[in-house]
Amino acid sequence: MSQKQVLLNAFNMNCVGHIHHGMWTHPQDHSTEFNTLRYWTDLARLLEKGLFDGLFIADIQGVYDVYQQGIALTARESIQLPVNDPLMLVSAMAGVTEHLGFAVTANLSYEAPYPFARRLSTLDHLTQGRIGWNIVTGYLDSAARAMGNKQLLAHDQRYAQADEFLDVSYQLWEGSWQDDALVVDRQRRLYADASKIHPVRHQGAFYQVQGYHLSSPSPQRTPLLFQAGTSARGIRFAARHAECTFVNAATPAAMRQQTQRLRQAATEAGRRADDIRIFMGVGVIVAPTEREAQEKHQSYLAYASPEAGIAHFSSSIGLDLAAFDLDEPIVNGETRAIESVSQAYSGWTRRRLLEQHAMGSRYPLIIGNPSQVADALLHWMDEGDIDGFNLTRILNPQSYRDFIELVVPELQQRGRYKTAYQPGSLRNKIFRQDRLPDRHPAARWRHATGHR
Repeated sequence: MSQKQVLLNAFNMNCVGHIHHGMWTHPQDHSTEFNTLRYWTDLARLLEKGLFDGLFIADIQGVYDVYQQGIALTARESIQLPVNDPLMLVSAMAGVTEHLGFAVTANLSYEAPYPFARRLSTLDHLTQGRIGWNIVTGYLDSAARAMGNKQLLAHDQRYAQADEFLDVSYQLWEGSWQDDALVVDRQRRLYADASKIHPVRHQGAFYQVQGYHLSSPSPQRTPLLFQAGTSARGIRFAARHAECTFVNAATPAAMRQQTQRLRQAATEAGRRADDIRIFMGVGVIVAPTEREAQEKHQSYLAYASPEAGIAHFSSSIGLDLAAFDLDEPIVNGETRAIESVSQAYSGWTRRRLLEQHAMGSRYPLIIGNPSQVADALLHWMDEGDIDGFNLTRILNPQSYRDFIELVVPELQQRGRYKTAYQPGSLRNKIFRQDRLPDRHPAARWRHATGHR
């Protein structure tokens, strides 16, 4: 049985209601303070104290307006609305930490590769190599309309655009500047050697780019690449590009099937099975005793909003669940939303979904004392063949504090969680190297003198 150590990200969002909807009403929850810098810098310090590998910051473009065909419930329960830019948080949090990584979500459908590549290079410089990018293509028609389009591009076409966006970005990050282009010689008045700075010339179906990358090579060059798609097309994309993937499943056996598909696809793409680290989203309610944990869970149920949870879910599958009777089977047609989720829940009823979303979320929930929580996490990890977890907040920051104080020592005692950080970049902490390996498709753009 695997004895690999648990990788751990805090899963959060620059908003009030993220995953466990309704919990903002709990008197111990501080998520309504998300507009303040101290909220984020205090969280970053706490996570670094708990030796978290990273803070994974979700994001959306658009609003959840499918349920009841409007935003009434979305606004009332703050279902990821209002939501602020995740990239703007990183510099402040990096300034009060030394090791914590930051994986920021950015929707490439509404970005241009040239300025976006500079923004992430800037953050990689300022964090000394602690930035990651969660690559998403979007699933909300409301975002497409806000950007002047009638609707989203078709599912597979969004991935075709994403492939090209990544190809352009790799040219900028990996190929424009050679490693030795930056000289910084005051005596010779030579800051950079122009002969070692190369223009990108790309003419494609979605992008036409001709220009030099504006940033010099950052510690990682390409940020650590996250992705969260498990449709057939999403798996092909992950197999080519992703270093870390974010997946969910109902059981460890079902999880293992997903992870095996991902790892096999990576090898078919010319990479190694262990070139991908797989994270599972999970919520944890822990207390010193099992009874206290169960009592805590029961008390939380009074604040959670199952209806807000399925309103969020309605937009995930592109279907107004309010239009179905409680016990009417839900039949999904063709969707441009999250294809894999839509297929997985076809035939469910709204009543069953409300029961599943009792804590305002469909995420797996682990409840117990520290030993029970550790047992459950390690069972998922070993039987599901995953590498770690994206830990959701139920109460912020209390959920993270409870985990750090109670579960981290238990995992450390079992030898399954680090007792100190590895030095270096975020990629080095996860993969023991600062730059993408030569077998990754980004490497083809490197120049011989800057090759690694």
